Amino acid sequence: MNSTTMKNNNINSLVRENILKLQPYISFRDHNEFNEPVFLDANESPFGEFNRYPDSTQKKLKNKLADLKNVSPSQIAIGNGSDELIDLIIKVFCEPKKDAILMMNPSFAMYAFYATINENKVLKLDLDENFDIVKDDFLNIIQQPLKVFFLCSPNNPTGNSTDDIEFYLQNFNGIVVVDEAYIEFSGKKSSLELLDQYPNLIVLQTFSKAWGVAGARVGIAYASEEIISLINTVKAPYNVNSLSQELILNTIEEENRLTNNVENILTERAWLEEQFENIGCISKVFPTDANFFLIKMEQVERVYEKMLKEEILTSRRDPAIPGCIRINIGNRQENEKLINLLKTT
Repeated sequence: MNSTTMKNNNINSLVRENILKLQPYISFRDHNEFNEPVFLDANESPFGEFNRYPDSTQKKLKNKLADLKNVSPSQIAIGNGSDELIDLIIKVFCEPKKDAILMMNPSFAMYAFYATINENKVLKLDLDENFDIVKDDFLNIIQQPLKVFFLCSPNNPTGNSTDDIEFYLQNFNGIVVVDEAYIEFSGKKSSLELLDQYPNLIVLQTFSKAWGVAGARVGIAYASEEIISLINTVKAPYNVNSLSQELILNTIEEENRLTNNVENILTERAWLEEQFENIGCISKVFPTDANFFLIKMEQVERVYEKMLKEEILTSRRDPAIPGCIRINIGNRQENEKLINLLKTT
């Protein structure tokens, strides 16, 4: 299949029939312009600083993101974290007890989590010893009927990026979701530049990682107007609160916020990588394009428990990835505490 084929096949052919018939909730006030309105329509309190419901269309934030990413506001959906958007994508395209998703193995657990909640089958594409996709394996597994392929690049928890994204867009007869939660750390081009060419593409990004605003819970989906309209149809009316919208708008306005965050992480990443070379309990540090390392440890349980005893919290990936712990990059003080402990382990 190529992009021309997908254009000729209406994207609606992939959508659940009941979703096509669903009428979205529309807030009258958010879809109209007023000069000095008196709000007596939504049963809110007239008193208080945050007494009004948030803008259900997130107009200001979408306009700001459209300028930032050089896309149309109608190509943007905003979620309560990327988790909500993953759930909504599955709800739009996957019929419960019938359809299946595809994900890499290992990869971000929430793809399988939300598919399972929605009673969809999960097929896992095992990665090779370097955590890369074997294209022949991909071509074999997609002979089965699949609706959505979640492709995380850079991948969590392995840290590596997937090359030749267009190969998967051209060959997958469904929706390809490229999750770019860690793209800012990678130096790779975003798949956003492929949106106009591939109508089956959805790109996920987030403010939780490089922007450093995980507490706001704001994720973004970029796609065709048709797909974004479907996501907006099934989302909760006020899914992103006023405080988070305002915080993200202010964060985007902060000069050099993103650049400084990324530079600091990359500096610490290089420092840690150098330190890891002299630590006996480490048997392998996998290459990373993200803000974390996947590390294979000698006596992984003992190392993990010792870190936990010193209240250094890491993500144990063993036994799913034998002997491995995922450790994200902290500030210098945190990183020094980690290194000092590992040197004595």
